[in-house]
Amino acid sequence: MTSQRIRVIHFVTGGFSGATQVAIDLARAQAQGSEFEPLLVLRRKRTTDAERVNKLVESGIAVEVVPGWSHFATLWALFRLCRRFLPEVMVAHGFPEHLLGRWASLWAGVPHRVHIEHNSRERYTRWRLWQKRKLDAHTDAVVGVSEGVAQTLLRLGSPSAITQAIPNGVDLGKFERAAAHPMGTRAPDIVMSARFARQKDHLTLIRALALLRDEHQLRPTLYLAGSGKASYQRAAQGLAERLGLQEQVKFLGYEPKVAELLMANRVFVLSTRWEGMPLALVEAMAAGCACVATLVPGVEGVLEHERTGLLVPPEDPPLMAAALQRLLSNPALCEQLGHAARGQALHAHGLPLMRSRYDALLRRVVGL
Repeated sequence: MTSQRIRVIHFVTGGFSGATQVAIDLARAQAQGSEFEPLLVLRRKRTTDAERVNKLVESGIAVEVVPGWSHFATLWALFRLCRRFLPEVMVAHGFPEHLLGRWASLWAGVPHRVHIEHNSRERYTRWRLWQKRKLDAHTDAVVGVSEGVAQTLLRLGSPSAITQAIPNGVDLGKFERAAAHPMGTRAPDIVMSARFARQKDHLTLIRALALLRDEHQLRPTLYLAGSGKASYQRAAQGLAERLGLQEQVKFLGYEPKVAELLMANRVFVLSTRWEGMPLALVEAMAAGCACVATLVPGVEGVLEHERTGLLVPPEDPPLMAAALQRLLSNPALCEQLGHAARGQALHAHGLPLMRSRYDALLRRVVGL
């Protein structure tokens, strides 16, 4: 075995999505070890926060930000970066970053490529699907962050011989004190931590909150933690105002203390249109929250209906309101579901397990 560290580029969106967090977690762990030398490369977005990038650097992660205003600019910057850093592996996270990262690394002569897909639904045109299949022939491994995502990749034509699932993990250490926050001491309120984006469905949750008030005389506070696209946040704020919920709905923006927020409240909601493997939901499970989530690929298999949480159909405010009413009116059910959810998160979704699986994959890719 070579004594030199294996140079790895993790290329991902700079939008600080769930995909970004997985790439950060992997790069941080590899930077603290002796086997890999990681470089985290972020594709600049409007929501790429310079302060958050600086904090990553201060934490010991080598970070580069490449232009995102055009695909050509991204490709050229990545190509030059690959020629300078000379990685052995390009790990390209998400869409369309996996196309850009794999093309640039192929042209730059990088020996190995890994595609990690974080979502079960992406906008593949015929041209992009052709690119994906072309690049798969020059890729060592294709990974879905859940079994549902892996099955989606296979349906898109990913070779079964190189396609596998590695479920996402979260930092369970942030939730060590969850047991010190029993359900009876928590506020009977609701948290949703998710960026404002087309994928997420804050509007259905806000409409369900209005139904809770009008039909069940329940007025919980709803904490919306997360930044994202300003137009989607304005739409959510406008709907809350039109429904007379401006006193109940708290728009927190980027919230650095999400763990404390989750452990202080009883209920977590993930209202969404599609997922890959939702980190926010897993964190809420680890925090011991009673969880309600939309039944879409990526969520299915993470949350089990009536055992670790409640699942509702997409874009259905009345059924979401009914699920929330069950939890808010029944602390014992909250306790039961929250306890089971925490147990599942501790068993299957810790960061060490995820990291060990990726490390084993990278060792196999480079032939160690």
